[in-house]
Amino acid sequence: MGETIRQKADRVGTFRYISVFLMETLARWIPTTPELEAKVFFGRQVWDFAQHADWLGRRTGELRSPMQWSLQPADGYLRVLQTMAGATGTMERLAGLHDGLMPDLEARYRDYIARTDRLNDEPTVRILERILFDFERLRADRAAFPAIRPDLTLADAGWPARIAAMARAETDYVSSRAAARAAATAS
Repeated sequence: MGETIRQKADRVGTFRYISVFLMETLARWIPTTPELEAKVFFGRQVWDFAQHADWLGRRTGELRSPMQWSLQPADGYLRVLQTMAGATGTMERLAGLHDGLMPDLEARYRDYIARTDRLNDEPTVRILERILFDFERLRADRAAFPAIRPDLTLADAGWPARIAAMARAETDYVSSRAAARAAATAS
């Protein structure tokens, strides 16, 4: 990958932002989701994404950025997150996150691992591998959910594919610190 420590910190900070965003989205969905089984499902995942955010946040401090530092993703990727978070139906929420967004996020983690120098960036690699291990369990939980609530179906069967396509279209998900500073001062 040949990135500087600052560039690595920006990527890790962006991954942390995404984890926090997903944790907060799931937490917002819980009170507005009527099905108890889905509330429990989302609640477990709030904890998972909180753990991921914590691990990534500790790593940002090791990469000479503040501890628990987040960097908002590039505008296009942020729109993908916001679109997915705007889902209102239980299955749209579940499928948008698990079938739409998470495969893209998993691919970005795997790409980071494949492109980085594993010796120089071993802590980040180990954190991402732990997260990917959790993603396997989350994927299994998602696959089991229809058996728990077979009465719930997607109102829009194309929704997860649209989220996935939007995410894949955003090749650059990391914004620069200069752009982030400019956006912060403009608001």
